[in-house]
Parts: sequence; structure tokens; C-alpha cells
Amino acid sequence: MKKATACVHGGQNNHDPVHGLNTPIYTSSAFGYLDTAENIYPRYYNTPNQEIVVDKICALEQGEAGLLFGSGMAAISTTMLALLQSGDHVILQRDLYGGTHHFVTSELGRVGISFTLVADPTAANLEIARQPNTKLVYIETPSNPLLKITNIEEVSSWTQQHQLISMIDNTFASPINQNPITLGIDIVIHSGTKYLGGHSDLCFGAVITSQKLRDRIHATAINLGGSVNAATCALIERSLKTLLLRVKQQNVNAQALAEFLQQHPDVRQVYYPGLPDHEGHEIAQQQMQGFGGMLSFEPAVDGSEGAEQLMRQLKIITPAISLGGVESLICAPAKTSHIKLSVEERQQVGVRDELLRISVGIEDTEDLLEDLKQALAKTVLVMNE
Repeated sequence: MKKATACVHGGQNNHDPVHGLNTPIYTSSAFGYLDTAENIYPRYYNTPNQEIVVDKICALEQGEAGLLFGSGMAAISTTMLALLQSGDHVILQRDLYGGTHHFVTSELGRVGISFTLVADPTAANLEIARQPNTKLVYIETPSNPLLKITNIEEVSSWTQQHQLISMIDNTFASPINQNPITLGIDIVIHSGTKYLGGHSDLCFGAVITSQKLRDRIHATAINLGGSVNAATCALIERSLKTLLLRVKQQNVNAQALAEFLQQHPDVRQVYYPGLPDHEGHEIAQQQMQGFGGMLSFEPAVDGSEGAEQLMRQLKIITPAISLGGVESLICAPAKTSHIKLSVEERQQVGVRDELLRISVGIEDTEDLLEDLKQALAKTVLVMNE
């Protein structure tokens, strides 16, 4: 199936005896076991609602198997803890979502897992970072919040050469814009709270991989207990049906906003892989089907005070945490997604106080452009008073 069809029909398994088109919600936490091949239980990740959602995401990511978790961080942490043990070493891209960075720096060492953060995860730099006990390589592309692009095929080829596991956070791209498994990556992670849910009302994560790796992750996942209930699964399944339609419009809107901001005299820098002068533009063209709905920019203001002043002038684009919803949101990563990083760590990854990140929604393109235009004009006046 093509992606538009997979969004609607992927993973469809009609359990309804009256032939309703929608999957019934199995509200049970208790299931009979005498005549079943396995014991069914929500914490075992094997209820019908859980499995149907996973099958749909697998169809979109072209993966064999997967698991659904209560959050993106539950997916990331459970997967790492399942595949790594005391004495192991992991290489990670330095430009990571703040929550991932905080988990790695605060938790892995506590259980005896060492790590190396690499600024630019090329094969050459990964080789420099590799140690005899290296087991896993973790990347995020496009990265949060500066939209840096990593060459996925180069990373996957290098990890295969050294028999290492490769893992990617594909949240910013979504399965519509990028499919890392087809480029050789072993494990794809999504914070489903973002684009997969798409309406700013769900919190969940997903892991898509091979059946073999899924089984290894599953064993630890049962112990850690980060599963999702049936009602949430039903809402996820419904949201996924419109994923392609939403992401296509977000791609269009983000490209228009990025081009507008790049030409604006009161904007110092724009970060968006769809811009021809973005350092990762050519690689993004090769490995992405769309450039995504996320962009960041630095307005010509002084620090966090000026950035906040600009956000307060906006009428449609809303200052709020998170991303990927149908509504356009804006935030200062230094105060939100990367707040747990120290000032020095934020400087190392280029997250300045005035940096603003926009999650572009599905609103009318011209309305969004006009909102940014008037906010920038008012902010300049305010800052000059």
C-alpha cells in the first residue's frame, strides 16, 4: 500500500462481530486465558488495540514489528536499557532532544553504561568515537531544535560494517517524510505525542524494528511497564488515518514560513532543511520525501527577553510546549525542550536564548505569514522604545 492508503487501512484487523468499520475498544484489563495461545494483558503489549496501532505504524515505516509506549521517552529509555548492559558503550549524536540528552547524561552512567557525544556523526567521526565495547549508535535527524541533517545511509552502513545496532529518533520527520528502515537503520523511535497523534491531546511513543530486536526490547518493556491503554490506542489509530494529509500541509506551510523569515531584515538566522543554503539540504533531498513542519530561527533581539516579547505579539501561532499538532506552536528551546541542559551544554549545541522553534500547523499559509510579519514589526518597535 502507498502511504495514503496505509494511513487509513494499514494494520486493519476487524474484530467487530457486527462489522463496524472502526476497531472496537477493548476496555478490559483482564482477559480469559484457558483457550488462548498466550496470556493477554495490557502490560504485555499484546491487546488488540495495541497491536493494531503498531501494525499501522509498521506499515508506514516499513518495519517488521514494534511496540507502543506511554511516551517517547519511555520508548527511548526502555529500548536503550533493553539492548545495553553495564560495561557497554554507546555513541550518540550531540544534537539531541533535551529529554534524551538528560536521560543519557543522568541515567546511563548510573547503571555502568558509558557514552560519547559526537558533534557530527559522519563515518569518520563515529570511527574516532568507537570503542571495543561500543554496542549502539543513536542519531536524530532532522535534529531538535536546529534541524541538523545526518546522512542516514552513511551511519547505517558504518554500523553494519562494525555489527553495531543503529537507532534513530524519526519524530521530526514523521513516517510520511522519512523511512530510516529502508535506509538501513535497525530501530526507529517516535514520540507519537507529536505528529502521529497530531492533535496535541495524546502522549505516547513507538518503536519500530525487526522481530528479533523487538523481542529483546519487549522482555525489558514488560518489566518496566510503560504500556498504553485501549482508549488511547483508539485515539491514536484515528489520528493516524489523517497523518499524511496533515503532514503534507505542514510541509507546505513550513517551507513558506522559512522562506519568508530568511528574507526578513529582522531575522538573523533560519534553520530549515528545505532552504537551499541549509548545510544539510542536499542530503535531506536524498533521504526525505518532504522537509517537515519544524523550523527554528533567531530574531534580531537580545536574548530571552526579546524572544518572549516577539512571542507575545503573535495572534495565531501560540507559545506552547510540544509540537506536531494541527495548530502552529512556538517556543524558546532554552526555556522548554532544552531547559535541563546547562548553559554550557546549550552553547555547545547552538541553542541560544533568543532561538525560537516553530511547529507549523495546518492553518492557511497566508494567515501564518501575516501573523509572523505583524509580530516581527511590533517586536522591533517594542525593542526600540
